[in-house]
Amino acid sequence: MKKVYFYRICLFLTVTVLTYASFSQEALKSTEEEYYDFLSIQGITTRPSLNYRTLSDSEWNFTEKEETAGETELSHPWQNNNLGPKRTLWQPQEKSESFYLKGVPQGIFVKPYGPEWYNSYNTAAPYGQNDGALWQGKGYNTSLTAGVRLEAYGLELTVKPQLCWQENRDFEYMPGVYGSEYSYFWKGNIDLVQRYGDSSFWTFDWGDTEIRYTWHTLTVGFGSQSPWLGPAWLNPMLGSNNAGTYPKFDIGLRKQRVIIPGLNWNLGEIEGRIWGGYLSESDYFDTDNDNNHNMINGFAVAYSPSFIPGMTLSVNKICLCKWEDRSIKYFNPFYDSNEVEDQKASFGIDWIFPQVGFEVYGELGIDDYNSRGISNPFHTAIYTVGAKKTFSIIKKYGIFAELLFEWSNFEMSQDFQLQWKYMGYYSHSIISQGYTQNGQIIGAGSGYFGNSQYLAFKIYHKKGSITPFIHFNRPDTNFIDNKAISGSDKDWQDKTPNQSPDWANYKAIRTIGASFEYFITKNFIMSGEFNSSYIVRPNYKSKDSNITNFHAKLCGKYNF
Repeated sequence: MKKVYFYRICLFLTVTVLTYASFSQEALKSTEEEYYDFLSIQGITTRPSLNYRTLSDSEWNFTEKEETAGETELSHPWQNNNLGPKRTLWQPQEKSESFYLKGVPQGIFVKPYGPEWYNSYNTAAPYGQNDGALWQGKGYNTSLTAGVRLEAYGLELTVKPQLCWQENRDFEYMPGVYGSEYSYFWKGNIDLVQRYGDSSFWTFDWGDTEIRYTWHTLTVGFGSQSPWLGPAWLNPMLGSNNAGTYPKFDIGLRKQRVIIPGLNWNLGEIEGRIWGGYLSESDYFDTDNDNNHNMINGFAVAYSPSFIPGMTLSVNKICLCKWEDRSIKYFNPFYDSNEVEDQKASFGIDWIFPQVGFEVYGELGIDDYNSRGISNPFHTAIYTVGAKKTFSIIKKYGIFAELLFEWSNFEMSQDFQLQWKYMGYYSHSIISQGYTQNGQIIGAGSGYFGNSQYLAFKIYHKKGSITPFIHFNRPDTNFIDNKAISGSDKDWQDKTPNQSPDWANYKAIRTIGASFEYFITKNFIMSGEFNSSYIVRPNYKSKDSNITNFHAKLCGKYNF
């Protein structure tokens, strides 16, 4: 697990921007990006991408709906706050009409990021996700992020590193079964660290640092920006900012409208990206220095048909192989498995109805996809479904709301009861580190081998927001379910008189909390969160005693 059910005080300062513009590039899962996304469901902003998102691809624009609202009409609750647009340093008096220059923004632009200072304190156990290189263990955790982005005639340079310190106090965890006691507790090929050593430590990560060139929508870049893949809000299957970043190279098309020449038929919008990266294992996995790095190759494509407004279809395919086995063949999205690499795919659908402020989405994932899966297409299948609904509560006073719901099921498919033990979507026998970077999963951060349900009601007002929420997840259901494979009913149901049967020993985490955001000035925002989580059977077993009370046997503990 990664973050903590915590008491959190998050403080970040937005640098004043002197020249207003109607576009802005935002970091993934930042306050600004989530707010722009909230507006997009109402048709006030347009989403900058269909499926593949990084900071560089996250350029938000307001629609005509906002621009024609008028000075006295409130088009959105944070209309008078600084949301961090770009600043124009220089532009030519007359734009060139040459073939090359018509395809790039003409001028020099700058956008500062932060500084953002994040702090948390966790009383009992690690938990959480989508916080980059910061690992929020028990105790005090802090990270500082700041940066700047420069653009000039298609060339883009972003420098936005992250510096973290983690107190890393001791807590109860299960013995690791790889090269370290802090490694994962289940022998199934995954570099998923339970605790990063026995002392406090610093972490430096390059974060959203990147150099890129873009002409029209053709783009190529090198850096460390982690891509967010698919429509999920909390638990994307194949790409998130749940872990630290890794070096990668990518090339492809940003969101592009397709028009048939001569007929002027609008077929909709497309997007595509191919990338390759360099993954590293943690210091707490194994002692073999010859397998410390893996190659990741990704292929992402999306299509939004013009004849179904608001709908987006997407496909993502990932291939992991040993760095020594690197080959151009893995960049072929139709390459079939030959058992020396790990291949994963996901299929997404997202549909927005801005007239009523409603969005529904879903994603289906398949592990080790190959031609043999035709007979059983749901072998290794996992899924995520979700919905968002916006409300205008008191528009006159700028009070709006957003209902968020997401359900993820990453448990192993039923046919494994007739086959072999299977850890889950993020593990593989050949790629022993699994789908991880430095000991953390680079996909879904909660329910990764189990399930997750998240529900929140976010209320926006002119000076910020407040969000009560509840999150329930079982992170590793497969750990218990696998005990029934190749075993008898007696092995599954019977235990010694002082122990519960295996089917009763699932670990579960229920978190209830509330967060807030408040603009102290239009350029300075403070946010915070307090929540309480009840962790049932943290070590996947009940108390070994003759306790008859069911709740007393749960062996639960609270974390704040």
